[in-house]
Amino acid sequence: AGRDWFVGFEWIGEQDFLNEASPGTVRARGANATAPDAAVLYRTVAGATNLLLIEWKYIERYGQPLDPKGNAKRRSRYEAIWRAPNGPIRADADVTLDDFFWEPFYQMLRQKMLAWHTEHGDRGIDRASVLHLSPSGNRALHQVTSPDLRRFGDDAFEVFTQLLTDPADFRSMAIEDAFAPLADWPEADWYPWLRGRYASLCRGEAD
Repeated sequence: AGRDWFVGFEWIGEQDFLNEASPGTVRARGANATAPDAAVLYRTVAGATNLLLIEWKYIERYGQPLDPKGNAKRRSRYEAIWRAPNGPIRADADVTLDDFFWEPFYQMLRQKMLAWHTEHGDRGIDRASVLHLSPSGNRALHQVTSPDLRRFGDDAFEVFTQLLTDPADFRSMAIEDAFAPLADWPEADWYPWLRGRYASLCRGEAD
């Protein structure tokens, strides 16, 4: 008791920056609240306090729009906070909020809004960013599912990144690339065990 924790899972934040709590209710992880798989709070060598939100995919693939019955509620929550100067999407981007009502764009937008509003609304956070991880072999996940966003490119993560006011604060990586540096860390003497136990996380010797 009384210990500080710097890693959390299904993190929703302490404040309801995204207007997701219904009147008289308290938000809960996994229940109608934006929650990345993990959140890591760390301090840089320059002394800045940074927050990294991490989303992890494996075999997911998408193609259908969100149920339109919920679009009115989505607009009421996010219409005022998704686009600059009050949100992370560029003010000059020729897009509408409804263009993001397709997965994985809807989830990426909400997580980026959570990061953006936490950075701007929490005095204890200097910078908040999003890291999206998925296996390099899951190419279906990269499909641009929103018809109105296909004009920006054919990779969902590249399209989303170019619509951001600060593209450096969103990064999509192959899981294998994220774990690769561990192979060269002398202190990671457990890496051979990791590679043997979870082969899908690590590139093979010939890669």
